[in-house]
Amino acid sequence: MMNNSRRIAELLLQSKAIKLEPATPFIWASGWKSPIYCDNRKTLSYPVIRSEIRDAFVELIRQKYPDAGCIAGVATGAIAQGALVAEALNLPFVYVRSSAKKHGLENLIEGVVSNGQKAVVIEDLVSTGGSSLKAVAALREAGFTILGMAAIFSYGFAETHTRFEEENVPLDTLSNYHTLLETALEQKQIKKEDLNILQQWREDPANWKGVTHEN
Repeated sequence: MMNNSRRIAELLLQSKAIKLEPATPFIWASGWKSPIYCDNRKTLSYPVIRSEIRDAFVELIRQKYPDAGCIAGVATGAIAQGALVAEALNLPFVYVRSSAKKHGLENLIEGVVSNGQKAVVIEDLVSTGGSSLKAVAALREAGFTILGMAAIFSYGFAETHTRFEEENVPLDTLSNYHTLLETALEQKQIKKEDLNILQQWREDPANWKGVTHEN
């Protein structure tokens, strides 16, 4: 899986799904300043890349969750990738909305719901974990047994790790923050002096004010 982690990091950088800008931070919707921005939906535009990510998910699920009976995607970012994974595994697929529909059947979960079905949840990105665990709670309430969650990438915040442990949800990611930084450094997308900035941000992202340095 280590080789897979490195390869996925390369693909995320290649597709510009992840951008690293330590000197000119991004502003997230939450108001946080961040030297990294992630939009893994960009990978879907590249057939080879989305297929490699799908195959990595399939390998992980076959190894860790061989008794999975359903794949559940989290809207909106993981719907397409989740469906690709379900197709490859020949399993049913459902997805969880961020909120229930305001009309019709007012569904929160789209697809056929079977009580007691063992599901693996697919995410494109796990940040603080709030929306991901909200989806897990909805699936559990509907009667699913959640085996675990698999995501393309996570920032690896300590708070996020604690949240998943508290909710008894195993979390696996195809790549991780440490591997991403190593890969970006080797590809000269960041400099050695950027590493400290990027690590400081991850330790306390809510209070990180941004750092600039001379080139």
